[in-house]
Amino acid sequence: MKVLKVPAYTIAAFILPCLLLYVCLVFVPILVSLYTGLLKWDGLTTSQFVGFGNFKNMFWNDPVFWPSVRRTLLYAVASMLEIPLCLGMAILLNRYLRRANTLVSIYFTPVILSVVIIGQLWKTIYNPTSMGGMLNGVLVSLGLESWTHNWLTEPNIAMYSLYLVSLWQYFGYHLLIQYTGVQNIPDELYEAARIDGADGFKADRYITLPLIIPIFKISIILAFIGSLQAFDLVMVMTGGGPAHATDVISTHMYNSSFLSFKYGYGSAIATFLVVVCLIFTGIINMIFNRLERKFE
Repeated sequence: MKVLKVPAYTIAAFILPCLLLYVCLVFVPILVSLYTGLLKWDGLTTSQFVGFGNFKNMFWNDPVFWPSVRRTLLYAVASMLEIPLCLGMAILLNRYLRRANTLVSIYFTPVILSVVIIGQLWKTIYNPTSMGGMLNGVLVSLGLESWTHNWLTEPNIAMYSLYLVSLWQYFGYHLLIQYTGVQNIPDELYEAARIDGADGFKADRYITLPLIIPIFKISIILAFIGSLQAFDLVMVMTGGGPAHATDVISTHMYNSSFLSFKYGYGSAIATFLVVVCLIFTGIINMIFNRLERKFE
């Protein structure tokens, strides 16, 4: 077989434009944000260099910062716990339904809806009974009036209400990824396992799970990073309230930058978010690389 050899400068000519665009759109803003985080600046007037003063204030003097970090991490953990459920459902759909694509497409529908539409829909569902809230109305009709709440205005439960909406929205997204991965496993492997006496969940344990690890890793990373960057749904449904009870890192960054006019401080929060994303992405990759080597 004759292998086509392409000169290095030809490869560079094709790669360089995309690489430059990627650097300008990703790495340059990160570096600018890092520098701006060292300034005391409102975004309009003259800036003042304060070094790591913004970071010191963020870590030690901001009463909203660490609670928002905790909520963001809980958001990410809740999103990742959804992935095994999606994988289990994908296995069942692939095994027991001949044409599961239609059902998967139905589950995927919330993903293609605007976040504003989803937020307004669930705000209506969560409304108090006096405003015709569907959830409270169902609870009252079942005789569970003590379970009714003002779901988005009670500080102790407002964030959990947002978690539920996010899990509902992205369930079909991760189900589609897992279902595609399960479908791409050759049927010959299952047939050989069936001959050797391994069928059903036993075959899933020794065939499906080891081979689905790379796809599972993609879903975990997407869920985790997406949750760390959660912003639009929170802003549409609660705006970070009541009393900062639903503030996450990104909403706190937005409020600090554009409502409190602490642009330098907001950039420091953005830098922290980027570092956290990089660290946890590295940790997740390391864990799954070990799993892949174990099952090779």
